[in-house]
Amino acid sequence: MTTCYHGLAVTEDYRWLEESAAERTLEWTAEQSRQARDFLDAMPCRAAVHTRVRQLLETGSTSYRWLGRGGLVYFALKRQPPRQQPFLVALSEFADAATERVLVDPNAIDPSGETAIDFCVPSSDGARVALSLSEHGSEDGTIFVYDVASGEVVDTPIAHANPAAAVASLAWRHDGRAFWYGRSDPDGFHQQVWTHELGSTGDRAELSGPFADPAIVENFLTASRDGGWVMDLAQKGDGGEWQIFVRRQVAADDGTAAGGVAGWWQVARIADKCAAAAFGAGSLFLLSRSASPRGAVLRVTLTPGATVADAVEVIPPASVTITGLAATDDTLWVSDIDGGPCGIRRFGLDGTALPAVEVPALSTVSGLAALAADEAVWAVESFTEPPRWWLGADGAPPRRSGLGTTTAVDVSSYKVTREFATSKDGTAVPLSVIAAPDTPRDASPPALLTGYGGFGISLSPHFDPEMLLWLEQGGIYAVANIRGGGEYGEQWHDEGRLAAKRNCFDDFIACADHLVQHGIARRDRLAIIGGSNGGLLMGAVVTQRPDIARAVVAAVPVIDMLRVETTPNGRYNVTEYGSVEDPDMFRALLAYSPYHNVSDGARYPAMLLTGGEFDSRVEAWHPKKMCARLQAATASDEPILLRMESGGHGLGQSLDREIELVTDYYAFLFDRLGIAYRPPPG
Repeated sequence: MTTCYHGLAVTEDYRWLEESAAERTLEWTAEQSRQARDFLDAMPCRAAVHTRVRQLLETGSTSYRWLGRGGLVYFALKRQPPRQQPFLVALSEFADAATERVLVDPNAIDPSGETAIDFCVPSSDGARVALSLSEHGSEDGTIFVYDVASGEVVDTPIAHANPAAAVASLAWRHDGRAFWYGRSDPDGFHQQVWTHELGSTGDRAELSGPFADPAIVENFLTASRDGGWVMDLAQKGDGGEWQIFVRRQVAADDGTAAGGVAGWWQVARIADKCAAAAFGAGSLFLLSRSASPRGAVLRVTLTPGATVADAVEVIPPASVTITGLAATDDTLWVSDIDGGPCGIRRFGLDGTALPAVEVPALSTVSGLAALAADEAVWAVESFTEPPRWWLGADGAPPRRSGLGTTTAVDVSSYKVTREFATSKDGTAVPLSVIAAPDTPRDASPPALLTGYGGFGISLSPHFDPEMLLWLEQGGIYAVANIRGGGEYGEQWHDEGRLAAKRNCFDDFIACADHLVQHGIARRDRLAIIGGSNGGLLMGAVVTQRPDIARAVVAAVPVIDMLRVETTPNGRYNVTEYGSVEDPDMFRALLAYSPYHNVSDGARYPAMLLTGGEFDSRVEAWHPKKMCARLQAATASDEPILLRMESGGHGLGQSLDREIELVTDYYAFLFDRLGIAYRPPPG
């Protein structure tokens, strides 16, 4: 099929694979799945790898992935294998896991493990909690409201709260009898802010007009703790451009009114570059990148009509990049990042520096939030230490909570080093290298390199039990902090998006070359892995440099950059990738689009591509088309495999699905790199 773009005809042979329900596509997909399954199941190491993966992901592991509070009740999403899905628990004491009780358990609702909790929001008094449930990894959620005391559903469910590509969010009114939520059209576009009264089916749109791009807006809603205000952080697509809107929760002259008559107003425009905001006592604190890409914190006094023009700077830019903020009665808590590793600082509400919060070197700070007027929480983890939640109270030193990850996986003896590769344009690109202390730098160990490079998402140090599977075979694990992420702030992101996207690929190639040039790896013992936008990264670097590695895993990858915007989520991604409707962006996209840059006769490395038939973020035809094109083009004898499943993008997948997927990743890499897998002793 040929399509003409700005006078240039582009021909492809596999457009028909986009017809997911066509018999030809179904037959082709079934045959590819059979071939992949036959290959993967026949690998001598797979059974032993499967056993080890189950041990690492299941045995003795408990973790808490989200925390919230309403009234005197704490809430957490708890993961506790062998249960297939995380479940919601309520606690009376934050620091004591012994006080928890199960509130909503998807594993009991759906014993198949195919139903997941998408998000949870407790009411301010802790009497109710709203959450979204979706099936099969689709992220197409239904909102339920549960009574915390009885554990019963107490309101009519709201179906399709998160259809297709739209991001769902919710904020309670202070009386716990109504909430605002994001609601899209059936295709996942034109999200608006709606209000819902418990017991009513008369929901109505309340904020719908002033968005920068109404078709692809994503609304992130938050209510102030004092019951006075509600805020909408409205993102234009997925590219990191934000507007901020605020309104009173109820009319100023009637504090008991069921709804508010005061309207929304815009506090910050996209041009103001405010990327985040947090309510404080009578104030709104803004993370502004207007004066510096590393960010500053501004304070706006909350009065109707106040905007960023009325703000005063309370925390100036520093040498680190601000990533988040939270405000308690007396303290501003600020998380930051410096090339990947993170920290946390605290200030008085006027910006006066307070004693530093100690965070171990090469760690990540995540989940920073104010749970109460005098209480902030955050989680700390590293490559070698699992996450642990911390509690910060005004005027007191931070203390570790009883909510952390317990696991039999011990990687504390492994060493993490920070190194820098030099990219094509001379930019220094950081990467973390994890290995046993006595691992030789003689290019003999197998090495696995991963990266992402998009949407301002940073690959900060992250505790990953499956990493031990690689390390205990004498391997080296490396994480590249390439441009397109947020490791050095907005500028680092901008230098890896839109027309500058090629910098991401140059950076990753430089990191792979660094491993080879410094004796850390050699080509035939090097593998690379990435997913989603990181799967695009894999496809792009392989088509530019087929010699880059011996084996590649591209999970749920974005592949066809000329057709990506024809899908629902692809339209949201236009703010990150650009559109073929723009002549200059079309040429940039065509120049690196993995699917369009496969060369006949090139010797491509072994590749395992994966996809989910219910994936609302990356349509399944992306890996299908790439697989077909590579199989037809490659001159090497290396396998090009397509692993499809009836799941989604990976979010909300069951534990069993995760175990099978991780097993196939690593068994494939061990097999292709010639690693004679040795089960660990004991």
